[in-house]
Amino acid sequence: MTERDLLRRMFDAAVNAAAPDLAVPPHLPPPPRGRTVVIGAGKAAAAMARAVELNWPAGHPISGLAVTRYGHGVGPLARIEVVEAAHPVPDAAGQDAARRILAMVQGLAPEDLVLCLISGGGSSLLSLPAPGVTLAVKQEINRALLRSGANIHEMNCVRKHLSAIKGGRLAAAAAPAQLVTLVISDVPGDDPSVIASGPTVPDATTQAEAREILARYKIALPPQVRVLLDDPAAETPKPGTAAFAHTQTHIIAAPQASLEAAAAIARSAGVTPLILGDALEGEAAEVGRVMAGIARQVALHSQPVPPPCVLLSGGETTVTVRGQGRGGRNVEFLLSLAITLGGQPGTWAIAGDTDGVDGAEEVAGAIITPDTLAAAAALGMNPRASLDDNDGHGFFAALGDQVITGPTLTNVNDFRAILITATSAQSSSARPATVPADLRKNLP
Repeated sequence: MTERDLLRRMFDAAVNAAAPDLAVPPHLPPPPRGRTVVIGAGKAAAAMARAVELNWPAGHPISGLAVTRYGHGVGPLARIEVVEAAHPVPDAAGQDAARRILAMVQGLAPEDLVLCLISGGGSSLLSLPAPGVTLAVKQEINRALLRSGANIHEMNCVRKHLSAIKGGRLAAAAAPAQLVTLVISDVPGDDPSVIASGPTVPDATTQAEAREILARYKIALPPQVRVLLDDPAAETPKPGTAAFAHTQTHIIAAPQASLEAAAAIARSAGVTPLILGDALEGEAAEVGRVMAGIARQVALHSQPVPPPCVLLSGGETTVTVRGQGRGGRNVEFLLSLAITLGGQPGTWAIAGDTDGVDGAEEVAGAIITPDTLAAAAALGMNPRASLDDNDGHGFFAALGDQVITGPTLTNVNDFRAILITATSAQSSSARPATVPADLRKNLP
């Protein structure tokens, strides 16, 4: 097995560990005495809905609607309708789906059950602007937040306060029915109030926080947004509100389990895994530099673990887009990592979004090798210029090192693995310098 093969096997194991077909069935609630309405939103929503249909007890009717990202459907289901909409910037299809979902859960009785299926991406897909706010305004604010470098907690705080359905408002509409929410987590810390902007859980954030976030990132407030965020009556439902008295929320898949699945693959290959954390955040380029420092310590001093080993991590970095590139936090991380490593022998890495989409691109991520910089130089590419232009996708596409999976139908955030196969002393005795001197002129 090559280093590339091992990296890809670990990535695939991380994705498969969060497959809805495995995660949903053990957590299904018993059928109620009354009706069962199934609703869902997120990149895994269609696959989750399919798992519900296949495993719901015979003789107990269900109906409902789930909204997922374009291309993430699973074909027509028998009892739960699936529609597709835009992500990461919402569109009219998502707005219509959110409006229909909100209507479905209203007027139910205490003996009825609402089964809500939530996964990453649900915040954009379940987009119903608050009264007085237009979809066009929400789209513009979303675009600005995505380019600003705001983290997912900050973005979703703002989204909740501009929504008629998120931030616990869906739960308020479903009361007094029983409400069970099954969640596939894609956020650092696995906080249900952040995942898809928490449509069925209490919201502890405030309008004042939303205003502060928008001001911090210098995002202009249209007049209707300013009015909304200044209206105390428009605040989100808080913990302790009666609307949440009959609600349950279960995290059924999360980044930690996926990292452990990847670690098992490494052990089976004779490689020691070290999980650094499942909730790492920060600017992608900065995280790349930090991870390069750890990889160097391993290669030079066999600390904190000796080679052969793999450094595993998850979480969600951010990219402040300042150049003309397309962003993508995983490719930005990898490009920064490669530059900082400088062609360190015996070191490979993979980073990818477990949903198969890095940023807005239909590319999960990429792989770097000890020869990445030399290959780029041979093509006349300047890695530093690509990083400064936020053009990681263009860089790895030119090298043929992209990881393309197509929709994985799940989403447990980013997966990163840095594989170190030998100490620097072992590597130097086994191979020449990675980057020939005549090619170094194109490197930073």
